[in-house]
Amino acid sequence: CLKYTMFLFNLIFWLCGCGLLGVGIWLSVSQGNFATFSPSFPSLSAANLVIAIGTIVMVTGFLGCLGAIKENKCLLLSFFIVLLVILLAELILLILFFVYMDKVNENAKKDLKEGLLLYHTENNVGLKNAWNIIQAEMRCCGVTDYTDWYPVLGENTVPDRCCMENSQGCGRNATTPLWRTGCYEKVKMWFDDNKHVLGTVGMCILIMQILGMAFSMTLFQHIHRTGKKYDA
Repeated sequence: CLKYTMFLFNLIFWLCGCGLLGVGIWLSVSQGNFATFSPSFPSLSAANLVIAIGTIVMVTGFLGCLGAIKENKCLLLSFFIVLLVILLAELILLILFFVYMDKVNENAKKDLKEGLLLYHTENNVGLKNAWNIIQAEMRCCGVTDYTDWYPVLGENTVPDRCCMENSQGCGRNATTPLWRTGCYEKVKMWFDDNKHVLGTVGMCILIMQILGMAFSMTLFQHIHRTGKKYDA
């Protein structure tokens, strides 16, 4: 039955949104470990991104659930329009990203390097922790390479997490072996290594959006043509 299939589909969608919102709130409470790397976009943190995505998914799922179970044309149409807008926005952003990829890379590196200057400043413990975590996990140092830290911490000085064998004060020892690859390049390599997984996830999201639009419009058209509730 289309009505209950759409309801179940959007219920799962709504529950996913609730989960994302919960994770986002938890990250927000733990903001010290999940801060933004960018000084130009101080609100662009992992917590805020997850909260925003979770909220959008929740609202969209709610519209779909209510529209399906009540067979309300207005809600079904609203659900369709929201999904269409999201889909178009995703496509536009994707196209713009690939068209201006070089400029995006250049500006991102510049912005991240400016963010390094806040590493030891007050009220930026989150940024410091974020850099420490990514450098330790990704085995990288700085944005493009380890020398990015020299203007921030001093000549031949890097954070301890840049050391291959981390120990207190190792970053101030010029003879200590360091991770020399920049974190920006490491992250790009990670995306390249996982492009098939990311592509699969993206395709699944696209299919879910298209199915949601198809379900809602089919139910909408049935109600519009017959003026009756959908026969289960």
